[in-house]
Amino acid sequence: MTETMTAGPCPLGPYPLDHLVLPTASLDVARARLVSLGFVVAPTGIHPFGTENCCVFLEDGTYLEPLAVGSGQAVAKAIADGNVFVARDRAYRDRCGSEGFSALVLGTENADADHARYIEAGLSAGDMLGFSRAFTDAAGKSDTASFKLAFASGTGATDAFLFACERINAPKVDRTALQIHPNGATGIIEVVAVSNEPSKQHRMISIATRSPATGQGSSTAFGLPNATLTLLDPVAFETRFGIPAGAPSELRFAGIVFSVLAGTVAKLLAASTVEHDIRGNDIVVRPASGQGATFIFREIA
Repeated sequence: MTETMTAGPCPLGPYPLDHLVLPTASLDVARARLVSLGFVVAPTGIHPFGTENCCVFLEDGTYLEPLAVGSGQAVAKAIADGNVFVARDRAYRDRCGSEGFSALVLGTENADADHARYIEAGLSAGDMLGFSRAFTDAAGKSDTASFKLAFASGTGATDAFLFACERINAPKVDRTALQIHPNGATGIIEVVAVSNEPSKQHRMISIATRSPATGQGSSTAFGLPNATLTLLDPVAFETRFGIPAGAPSELRFAGIVFSVLAGTVAKLLAASTVEHDIRGNDIVVRPASGQGATFIFREIA
C-alpha cells in the first residue's frame, strides 16, 4: 500500500483520543502499581458483560482503563452472544497474556456512522456494542454512564485494535478529585504503537482516526486534536526509549506519553522505589504487573 493511497483526505477532521484500554490480571495489582506511579485511581467500575475497570482520569479529558475479568461466566456468555469488546479482550489475553495495552479509543458523536465507514472500508471488527454502567466519583456519588461503540481492526496477526466511543449519557458527577494526581500528570500527549511493517497499518489507522499518516519509513505519525499516535518499527522504539519492543507483531500498542509538571515525577518514583530511566525530558518506566505499557512522563516546564 503506497503512502498516497493510505493517507487520503479527512474532510471532517481527525477524532480525539478518548481513552486507552490496558488489560490486567488483577485490578488490585493495577491499582497498587498506578498509585506507586503517582496516579489517583477511581473506584472499581463493573461492566454488564463480566469485565471491570479502575480508571485513571486526566485533566485533559482522556483516561486510562485498566481492564480485568470480574466474572468468567458472564464473559463467556458475552462472547457467545457476539460482544466484540469482550471477545477482543479474550483474544488479546490468549495471545499476549493478561497484562498489556490492547486498544486505543477515539471519541465520536456518531458511532453508527463510524460502524458504516468501517464496514465500507472492509475494516469492521464486528457488531456495534451499546451498554450502560454505574459510575462513582471520589465522594461516593453515583450516576449512570452510557456508551455506544464501533470497532475497527486490520487483518493479520495484530494485537491491537481501535474503536470509536460515543458517550450517550455522561455521568453528572464531579471528577475533579480524580483528575489531580500527585505525579503532576495532566494529560496524554502521545500514544506509541509498534509494527514490523508500519506502512501496512497506515490505511486502517487513517480510516479509524480520520487522520492521514505523516512521515515515512521507521516512524510515522497520525495527528489527533489532543494527542499524537506514533507508529514505530521495533528498532526505532528501542532507540527512542531504550526498551526492547518485545515479540514481533503487525501492530501492537506499546507506550503512553504523559505530560507532567517538571520536577515532580522523578522524586515521587524514587520515593516509591520505582525503577526508571531519564532520557532528556522523558522519564521512562518499563511495563510491570498492573502496568501493561511503557509509561513515559514528559516534563513540561
